[in-house]
Amino acid sequence: MAIFVLQVSTGAGGDDVSAVFNDYLYNFLLFAGAGFCLWRAAAIPEERLPWLVIGLAIVSWSAADIFWTAVYANDPNAPYPSIADALWLAWYPASVAVLVLLVRSRLRDARASLWLDGLIGAVATAALAAALAYGPVIHEGSAGDLSAAVVTGLAYPVGDMLLLGMVAAIFGLSRWRPGRAWIVLCVGLVLNAAGDAIYLVQTADGTWQEGTWVNALWPASSLFVGLAAWQPIKLASAPKNQSVRVVIVPVVCGVVAVLLLAYDHFSSLNGLTVVLAAVTLLLVLVRTALVFGENQRVLAHSRHEALTDPLTGLRNRRSLMADLADHLPAGTDEYPVALVLFDLDGFKEYNDAFGHPAGDALLVRLGARLADAVRGHGEAYRLGGDEFCVVLHPGPAGLDVVANACVDALAEHGEAFQVTTSHGAVLAPAEVSDATEALQLADRRMYARKGDRRVSASRQTRDVLLRSLSERQPDLHVHLRGTADLALLVGRELGMHGEELDDTAHAAELHDVGKIAIPDAILEKSGPLDEIEWGLMRRHTIIGERILMAAPALRSVARLVRSSHERWDGRGYPDGLAGDEIPLGARVVAVCDAFDAMTSNRAYRRRVGEPAALAELRRCAGSQFDTQVVDAFARVLEREMTAVTAGAGQLRRAAVSAAG
Repeated sequence: MAIFVLQVSTGAGGDDVSAVFNDYLYNFLLFAGAGFCLWRAAAIPEERLPWLVIGLAIVSWSAADIFWTAVYANDPNAPYPSIADALWLAWYPASVAVLVLLVRSRLRDARASLWLDGLIGAVATAALAAALAYGPVIHEGSAGDLSAAVVTGLAYPVGDMLLLGMVAAIFGLSRWRPGRAWIVLCVGLVLNAAGDAIYLVQTADGTWQEGTWVNALWPASSLFVGLAAWQPIKLASAPKNQSVRVVIVPVVCGVVAVLLLAYDHFSSLNGLTVVLAAVTLLLVLVRTALVFGENQRVLAHSRHEALTDPLTGLRNRRSLMADLADHLPAGTDEYPVALVLFDLDGFKEYNDAFGHPAGDALLVRLGARLADAVRGHGEAYRLGGDEFCVVLHPGPAGLDVVANACVDALAEHGEAFQVTTSHGAVLAPAEVSDATEALQLADRRMYARKGDRRVSASRQTRDVLLRSLSERQPDLHVHLRGTADLALLVGRELGMHGEELDDTAHAAELHDVGKIAIPDAILEKSGPLDEIEWGLMRRHTIIGERILMAAPALRSVARLVRSSHERWDGRGYPDGLAGDEIPLGARVVAVCDAFDAMTSNRAYRRRVGEPAALAELRRCAGSQFDTQVVDAFARVLEREMTAVTAGAGQLRRAAVSAAG
């Protein structure tokens, strides 16, 4: 190609060499570009069709050149249009089809607005080309009738303008970051259009000459297209929102169209330019309407997402606050408005047993049932986690009937689980007058009811097990109580609350419940245990878990009991868990259990002082114990010792005062 450019630019070698180059090397380069495209189509399955089509289109273009050179080049009365024109013109629809196919395969999720931006860019580019590059050709063609010769003559500039417009459209569709493959391909198409434009304009002006540098544009175009066929495929996604890069396309094209129409008012342009400019403005108006519609849909979707729980499809807390602000002032003594809060009991255990996906599926089912239960009376909401809410007008049936229906809807039972709900209700205007007050009062009533339920379930089961331990080993029962008190304080220091804190305290009380199954000879042995005895002792956490799993209310506690003798470095038992794999509650129990054991008399050793026990905990932090838990324990112990010292000082001062 470089040799060809050098020869046609300088005319080196004279007319004979120029004739050989223009007749043979010229066509060889065209076929080379086609060969690269066809080779790509045969070798790689992806995007095979577009490269096959454009390869055949280049072959058609080359065949037209060969046919014209062989048959009509020296004929002064060559027909126009001819077979060669049909072969040349096949390039245009083929190129447009290829560009559309490549855009469809490489640009994912292209919205209608992007396609319209591409069309606007194409029409505006065509209008500009019609005004600047093809003005003489169009004027000459439109001066006569619409004969086959005139139509054929106009087909070339129209086809080139369409391809230039498609190039602009592709750059717009790719957010003006087309990548190397698109750039190479579009350069090839632009070179072809540039060659046609120069040829047609110079022919219309009578200045066209054979064998100049312009002849190099067409083979260069073919080779660039062939090079583009072998560039890596890069998939792109449509922009998620309207950026300046996208909006600038219709704006700039609209300005170009306005300038062309304004120029036509003072100096007449050809009719095709005026029509294309007017079409550009019309498309810009359509684009504006489309943007407005897209924005309305985005706003509606955003509003729906802002007011809807994504998991259950119920209204969310934001929607609840807005609805309460509207409905509470409208409540009267005859037609009150009720707010009922619900919190699921047993959902944490369900999640632990079956996993979070199953827990999410359960929330979806319960949310659908709750919505059905209040249909016709009010609206259902999910506030987050396992908390639900309804706002309703009780009507003649009364609040209890509808509330009980909601409680039934938010319950599910199975072979290994039981999920129920606690609730709290308020009425407006009899009890509350604003949304914040209503939520606070309903929340207090709900948790009061939940506390009663927990006492009747987990506490009764726990008390039975602790009584069993006390009857067998009174000292062990005292140890468990001390460990539980410490665990409660340390858990609060670490920011634990609610069910997590309760489970940790219960696990501290019950972490040795499995020792019921360990023989007294092992538990009370004064000397060291042998390997067999240690094997039995290490099973007490598994036995404890199995005992607690029989009570649904203590299943989350059972998991902590099983892990209460794991070590931070992974050398504990029964599962060899390490680091954060150990539940936080179990890590707290391990530290509190070790401290209480060291500061209590045992059959095999005497107690040590609290400072020595704390020093041992610090020494084992990072290996046996979690360092953060040990630090929290130290802070709790320091506060407790300070409080004890202060209390002793007050007693001494009171005694001295009394003696005086």
